[in-house]
Amino acid sequence: MRQEMAQREEAELHRSHQKPRSPEGWGLLLLLWYLAFYKPIITEGHLRRKNMEFIFIRFSAWQYAGCDKLWAGLVTTLCDNIRHHFGALPLSVYHVMGTRPRFASGFSQKEWVLKTNTCLKLWGMLFVLAAGLTILLVALLVPGIKDHHALKVVGSAVTSLSGSGLALGAFSILKNLLISEKQKIERLTNSEKFTSQLGFMSKVRNEVEVLVDFLAFMEIFERRRLRVVLEITSLDICYPEKVAGVLNAMNTLLSEANTPFIFILAVDPSVIVPCLEQTSCMKGLADNGYLYLNRTVTLPFSIPEMGARSRLRFLEAAVQTREDLMYRIITSNVERRRAKCGAAPVVPNRREADAEAVRCIHEAFRCLHDGADPLARYLPTSGAHVRRIVNTIPITLRLLLHRAGTPGTPSPRAAAAWVVLADQWPCRLSWALQCLEDAWQGQPTPDFGMRSLWSIFQENVGELSALRQPLHNALSLDGDPELFQTFLARDFPFTAHDARAFLGVTVNLDHSIRHKMGLLRGLDRLQKAAATPVSRSIQCPH
Repeated sequence: MRQEMAQREEAELHRSHQKPRSPEGWGLLLLLWYLAFYKPIITEGHLRRKNMEFIFIRFSAWQYAGCDKLWAGLVTTLCDNIRHHFGALPLSVYHVMGTRPRFASGFSQKEWVLKTNTCLKLWGMLFVLAAGLTILLVALLVPGIKDHHALKVVGSAVTSLSGSGLALGAFSILKNLLISEKQKIERLTNSEKFTSQLGFMSKVRNEVEVLVDFLAFMEIFERRRLRVVLEITSLDICYPEKVAGVLNAMNTLLSEANTPFIFILAVDPSVIVPCLEQTSCMKGLADNGYLYLNRTVTLPFSIPEMGARSRLRFLEAAVQTREDLMYRIITSNVERRRAKCGAAPVVPNRREADAEAVRCIHEAFRCLHDGADPLARYLPTSGAHVRRIVNTIPITLRLLLHRAGTPGTPSPRAAAAWVVLADQWPCRLSWALQCLEDAWQGQPTPDFGMRSLWSIFQENVGELSALRQPLHNALSLDGDPELFQTFLARDFPFTAHDARAFLGVTVNLDHSIRHKMGLLRGLDRLQKAAATPVSRSIQCPH
């Protein structure tokens, strides 16, 4: 993401010749000036900007597992990190004097409009303050007017009223400067209203809305898009109620149309799904945690199993952290092994690789848009599933191109079809892949790789039917079974070799389902083996 950020910054600078601003040094004074006297306008030029800055925030759920509401810890972490990133003073001034950005009327490129009312009010208050001070000084210092008490009273009253307005504004800024949003939410959680939830959620939502509006203001000031990336970890070691609370908080923050938040949820679905099914948030979803995750996550990325080279790299990294394992001897062995393998392969030019990836992505999407292509009729009717497919196809194709050195690289159309297959029938595909993996681990025939995936599924479908009770929730994720048969048997007859090629890049398939199937299949075979009578030939001693 940082690499993408740097590339976009360079491309935008080359296109518009405008450097982004920074709220530091002289930029801070300029920001305060705009906050006080100007209203931001979202113009067509701003919408065309492609440069972006990611604000990374790490949230470890385990650190807040002891509090009553874990999601409150998520919101306070968000508020505290944004305040720390931009500084307390700009955010405090925005609370008091800031204006929410509005869209331009027409094609005007003017991004800042003077706050006429604010300027008139300020100049009016300063004029009244100056007039009051003048009257008061005249009443106190001019010899002939010293005895007029009424003039002193008028001067004092005018000075106090006009000065109190300015002092009130300064006091509000100072109050927001000293009391952060995190402290406000923590104070709300400690109050009696927290137990009854009277007005609590609306106040928390107001604080978040102010942050969202402030980020929109800073986008126009800095001349680039801003996205807050929250990485949520350690959620799978918390209590079930805490897990549901954090996911609900995520859905609340993402409920707005143009929300600037991106959540990276790093969890183990095999742990999270039972936690969700134990809570009350599953009402109306047939107590199915998989359905809840599918409606929450817009880009699933299940990390495939570690390959041989990755295992070696992981082993080397682990060895380098241990000083008691004869570090020098082991690393010298590693260097000798690398030297024996020869020089590293030449890495292709990054721009050429990107251009090839863009070409393949466009070709895959053309197949999806082509009404005459059979793939188009398998697209889901759910908008959430369509977004998942659109988000996943580019990643799958880039991973395939990364492995382009292997023979028989699938086409973009086949990759798009595989993504649709994994999204529409995750349980049946997982079962076919598990049966395929078990067969490869045995001693398959030489022509086994040319067998169709549908024939492998059909051969083991009776066993899947026997396990339908423990796999009920996973089976409910699948679409029409007849369409699954048509997909694999007629339109896209993937072979065992194709499945093995795609398995390493299949990121939109929850691999925990396949692992659960492998466990159930092994237990079922053990039970059948135990129930089968074993005949023993007893040899006669004679």
